[in-house]
Amino acid sequence: MSLDLFNNTFKNKRVLITGHTGFKGSWMAIWLKELGAEVYGYSLEPYTEKDNFNTTGLSSKIHHKIGDVRSKEDLQNYFNEVKPDIAFHLAAQPLVIESYTNPHYNFETNLMGTVNFFEAVRNCSSVKVAVNVTTDKCYQNNEWLWGYRENDAMGGDDPYSASKGCSELITNSYIKSFFSKEGTANVASGRAGNVIGGGDWAENRIIPDLIRAYELNQTSTIRNPNSVRPWQFVLEPIFGYMKLAEKLLVEGKTFSGGWNFGPSSYENYSVGDVVNEIKKIIPTIKVDSPDISNKLHEAGLLKLDITKAVNQLGWKPKLNFEETIKFTIDGYLDEINNLNNIYDCRVKQIGNYCSK
Repeated sequence: MSLDLFNNTFKNKRVLITGHTGFKGSWMAIWLKELGAEVYGYSLEPYTEKDNFNTTGLSSKIHHKIGDVRSKEDLQNYFNEVKPDIAFHLAAQPLVIESYTNPHYNFETNLMGTVNFFEAVRNCSSVKVAVNVTTDKCYQNNEWLWGYRENDAMGGDDPYSASKGCSELITNSYIKSFFSKEGTANVASGRAGNVIGGGDWAENRIIPDLIRAYELNQTSTIRNPNSVRPWQFVLEPIFGYMKLAEKLLVEGKTFSGGWNFGPSSYENYSVGDVVNEIKKIIPTIKVDSPDISNKLHEAGLLKLDITKAVNQLGWKPKLNFEETIKFTIDGYLDEINNLNNIYDCRVKQIGNYCSK
């Protein structure tokens, strides 16, 4: 079963991932390793023993360095040591609620971390391609019924969304100021929706919260059951980021700029829909309604227009909503059922995804 959707682009390439101990970063590292890339990671320690990075034993399978993207010097030194061909920036403070709890850390990581990443790219001549991974929440959210396009305004009311809008503005500034001439790195950003999949155990995320409660035989409180989100299995946007890197490497600066990766426009599902779909697989999951008297602001409706990626990158979602939930819950059940080699389970899911 072939895992290569990228025309052998990554074989024997030196690829550096910031945030490789995180949810998406660890899945990307696995896929790249299986494609024959030499994978280097720079990141904080994983948050818990259950994180995907730990359960898959990635520290012994790739080049692994603990570091903070807020340290410009440490990040630059690692770039200079590794001399990567391709760099992906996934290191970030990734949670809306955490951004309210510690806004300074949120902005310092998501803004200056982005600046430090692009400075490292700019001052490391080996780098041919750099992709900054942000989020659908980078857009100024007007609660529109239609999806946001790449040229819509950046914004964000909560600290997390604002920081990601800023990260996109920083990316655009570096492209225009430092990466527009031939001979410089080809740079782009990827904006994805609500990404779900096995190995994500972050607090205050709907599916990890549900699975934790299920394991403990507890009831899970659902914050925003009517909120509509662009749900994606984790490999969907990673496929997009890697396809974007391939195009930047092979075809150059015409692929610079921002790119949306989300579900098809007709795949509009609420938090409540997710819960109901999960209950089809695990009927014993228990949920209740929240107390909304002291609720923090979060967007109610958020959709992405993926026309550009579909038409220009040759990328499109492979999974429908039901398959997205099935792939996700299967990943958690692999862990809950104590299957011995979670790394092999992840590789198998990558293969099943690629064959869709």
